[in-house]
Amino acid sequence: QVQVVESGGGLVQAGGSLRLSCAASGSISSINNLGWYRQAPGKQRELVAGITSGGRTNYADSAKGRFTISRDNAKKTGYLQMNSLKPEDTAVYYCNVKIGLRAYWGQGTQVTVSS
Repeated sequence: QVQVVESGGGLVQAGGSLRLSCAASGSISSINNLGWYRQAPGKQRELVAGITSGGRTNYADSAKGRFTISRDNAKKTGYLQMNSLKPEDTAVYYCNVKIGLRAYWGQGTQVTVSS
């Protein structure tokens, strides 16, 4: 059984920073791809950033230059450093991890950016 838990969300003023964490636990040998997604009220869930097991990264245009995704394979943990936050970054942020052929989601963490 695999569990994925996000943490690090909160309320921040525009221009501020947050660091999200995604910890996977359970019967895990290794994590393949890891991705951060977000869903704002009334909108579809969208990919923010992804990182492969080899460390290759990709970002949504809205995240480029402001967000940095990283991972610690030994800790089975992923991170999303978010700088220069904007009110439009307000959303629930979800972590998705791929282990073998299966994908697992966390419960999400709320990020609210005030103007």
